[in-house]
Amino acid sequence: MFFKTLTGRILVLSLLLFTVAIGTVTLLHIRREHAHIITTNRETAELLLSIIERAIASAMVVGNSRDVQTIIESIGTGPQLVAVRIFHPNGRVLKSSIPDELGRRINPHDLAIFERGATYDVFKGPAGKVVGVIKAIWSEPRCTPCHGNAPKVLGVLNVNYALAGPEAQIYATSQFFSLSMLVMIGLLTVGVLMIFQRFVRRPLRELSAKMAQVEAGDLSAHLDSSRPDEIGQLMESFNSMVERLNRAQAELEQYHFQQMERADRLASVGEMSAGIAHEIKNPLAAINGAITVLASDFPADDPRHDVIAKVLEQIARLDRVTTDLLYFGKPGKPAFTWVDVNDLLKNTLFFVAQHPEARKVHHVQELTRNLSPVWVDEKQLQQVFFNIIINAIQAMQSGGTLLIHTDQCLVDGQQVVQVVIGDSGPGIPPENLERIFTPFFTTKTQGTGLGLAICRQLIEYQGGKIKVTSRLGEGTRVTILLPVTANPGESGVRN
Repeated sequence: MFFKTLTGRILVLSLLLFTVAIGTVTLLHIRREHAHIITTNRETAELLLSIIERAIASAMVVGNSRDVQTIIESIGTGPQLVAVRIFHPNGRVLKSSIPDELGRRINPHDLAIFERGATYDVFKGPAGKVVGVIKAIWSEPRCTPCHGNAPKVLGVLNVNYALAGPEAQIYATSQFFSLSMLVMIGLLTVGVLMIFQRFVRRPLRELSAKMAQVEAGDLSAHLDSSRPDEIGQLMESFNSMVERLNRAQAELEQYHFQQMERADRLASVGEMSAGIAHEIKNPLAAINGAITVLASDFPADDPRHDVIAKVLEQIARLDRVTTDLLYFGKPGKPAFTWVDVNDLLKNTLFFVAQHPEARKVHHVQELTRNLSPVWVDEKQLQQVFFNIIINAIQAMQSGGTLLIHTDQCLVDGQQVVQVVIGDSGPGIPPENLERIFTPFFTTKTQGTGLGLAICRQLIEYQGGKIKVTSRLGEGTRVTILLPVTANPGESGVRN
């Protein structure tokens, strides 16, 4: 769980990085110190070897070979000297600071140095690590009386120098550097954590608290964004977001208030319209009957029949208007049943075909077979289809093409039956397209402006959606989405 937190990850990664970096540098430094100490002791042993060689050479020239053993024994008593010896190339010890070695075979390490042609080597002896240095003693002209004229190796001078002291020094140095490394890693890690706590974790906690405050609905939250780093930019973005949310909330509240006012006005208008329509409809029926009776008393060739006909036509128009007002104010309760949309459209088109203006319009039907039935009020849905199709026909006064298309598709994860009713008329201007569902808005000379408002109201009663798209000079498309559901209680297209 600790590693899942940001602090835990920073701590672990810092420890790993510091350990690898400082550990690598420390290891390289220790190795360099070790090599330096070995080199220094080797050079000391070689210097000592040269001094011994000159001392021995002086004694051998005068033929005093016993002094050679004395010199070697006296020099070999040094504190770090393990042994000083001269051995024959075949490995037999000729002279040695350790008298017990005389005449015996030299240890394999020193003989191997000579046989390899090397001058030194580091190996582990009984007393610990030693550096063995050798140098071959060649015959010289002054050695002719005793050893002949032929050049040859008279012996091999060998010095073994103990590294116990330097090894202890190396161990102490390693301990010091290791402890220093741990202290540095600890200090750096604590420093990183303090910086992270001060400049990252604390601001993030403050930001998280302010976000929770905004989530709870308090949009007065504000952060100090004066920091010149990325955290300051994040806080500034947060403040900007809260300000935009404030503006959006104010606009939403204003829009909601306007919608409530509009809904209240529409409810009042609906109730008033229903009352007025009811009060007008009864007298209109009486007037219509009375005029019809009066017209029956006139002779067939009486010119007043034309006047009576115009009066009756206007009475019928007023009756349609009051019927629309009455239906908009108090629509009937839907009577739901399973309906085949294709069959309902075919029946509606049969009635539409009787309309005089439909004769100039070419029908194109693209009905998808085997559509799922929908749970709707058949009469209300037919009224919607009828109104929209009549509007489409009336938009094509000079003739055109009426498109009826059905399909079943998936919209927002829900199966719907889609009905598209289109025309090839002049189209609807963009400024009018946003208002076509507004009650009492119309561009017709004899319209009430309630047709599409009632259509949307009825489609929403069925749990569906309706939308209109249009392009000037190309025509208009009305799309109706009706939900397909096995459970009528779940009817409704998701937004």
